[in-house]
Amino acid sequence: MKLRRPVACAIFDLDGVLLDTEHFYTAVTQEICGEYGKVFDWSIKRNMIGRPSLESAEYLVDALSLPISPREYLSRRTRRLEELFPMADEQAGAEAFTRALAAAAVPLAVATSSERHLFELKTRRHRDWFSIFDAIVVGDDPRVKAGKPAPDIFLVAAESLGIEPCRCVVFEDAPAGLEAALAAGMQVIALPDPAMAREPYAAADIVIERFSDLAPADLGW
Repeated sequence: MKLRRPVACAIFDLDGVLLDTEHFYTAVTQEICGEYGKVFDWSIKRNMIGRPSLESAEYLVDALSLPISPREYLSRRTRRLEELFPMADEQAGAEAFTRALAAAAVPLAVATSSERHLFELKTRRHRDWFSIFDAIVVGDDPRVKAGKPAPDIFLVAAESLGIEPCRCVVFEDAPAGLEAALAAGMQVIALPDPAMAREPYAAADIVIERFSDLAPADLGW
């Protein structure tokens, strides 16, 4: 596995890449949808992951014809997720991989669509680990004018690291995130959920199943 050009830093999405949180979103959304006799599955979720919360909620309500507003759905979902997020585990191999990069003095950033208060809940048990990242950019950062698939969040992360976008590599699990990183002029390593079809990741530079499939040396570090 090899990237097309050398890179100087690594930028990571949070949900489904560094932390195993996607199952929380799935379970809670199905709880809500199930109250109205609807089924929330990957045919719907694949079009939502990685996007800003309100945009995803609007899609869900429209796609399943839910008799609630997107904001009501988000309010109900958030209350339940806030109970679950502090229990989030790392995605297998993520901590070891990122710590290896940090030990090699590779600048690291997190770029997540999650709002700041949700990021803090998700990382509560992992504060020592997340202290190794040089920049954390969240979805409600005022510098991020548009959410994924717009490139804003990755451009802000690159600026925070002081590194040109063309010298960044992004680790993403969502098609919207892949699109955003490519629009930012960055290379992408995709880690799709096993339930996702692989076609949406065709434009990624590298596709891996897990972090153990890749070593820092594979990226020139």
